[in-house]
Amino acid sequence: MGRRQRARLNLGIQYAVLIVAVVALVFVADWGQIGRAFFNVEVARAQFPDVITTALLNTVLYTAVGFGFGLALAVLLALMKMSPVAPYRWLATGYIELFRGLPALLVFIAFGYGLPIAFGVKFTNLSTVMLSLGLVGAAYMAETIRAGIQAVPKGQVEAARSLGMSSSRTMITVVLPQAFRIILPPLTNELILLTKDSSLIYLLGLSVDQYELAKFGRGALNQYQSLTPILIAGLCYLIITIPLSRVSDLLERKFGGVRTKEATK
Repeated sequence: MGRRQRARLNLGIQYAVLIVAVVALVFVADWGQIGRAFFNVEVARAQFPDVITTALLNTVLYTAVGFGFGLALAVLLALMKMSPVAPYRWLATGYIELFRGLPALLVFIAFGYGLPIAFGVKFTNLSTVMLSLGLVGAAYMAETIRAGIQAVPKGQVEAARSLGMSSSRTMITVVLPQAFRIILPPLTNELILLTKDSSLIYLLGLSVDQYELAKFGRGALNQYQSLTPILIAGLCYLIITIPLSRVSDLLERKFGGVRTKEATK
């Protein structure tokens, strides 16, 4: 048997296994019970409009404040790590390694319960999610921004300095705009990760008007004893993350060619 024939045989076997598994699932599964558990129409109707007007909007809000704070901090950390001043580099490196190694869940617990107990400092839920998501996200985004800055051709910096620009003005007006164009795709991916991590705010005591998607789905699950609210919450997450993924892919295709051209100059 030739190589091509063996490849076709292997492909046929894989398709056959898949078909058998699907047929077995169709005949073995209790579709009535599955329908009642996941696709209960009455329970689904009861989730609207609150799942959109409260849970989805709060998820977007929590993600936005966390990403905004994290991005600003990440720029500072990236510049510190590239600084000629050694203590700045040490501080930035220590911060990045610390928060890249800590789970976001632990950071939420620290700001939600640990610091208030230890120091008597009370954070609002919005400030807690902003600080927790921002501090963790900044550690990852800082390395991305640093890589983007280093990817800007040195000739751009030399040209700006030759025109009499200061180092800070060159960084702000020449380097950072080009760096952000390069790193937009990975920053979009980080935004997606923060969207999902925003669900960790469920650990905090939330009022009904502060519910995000995960907390909303969990509460409705307990109320209706049905998985339909969890399915709806998951679909709402997909409403956010799938468009962001498509945007990331478009940016990657658009600016990937730009980076290649710049590297060849």
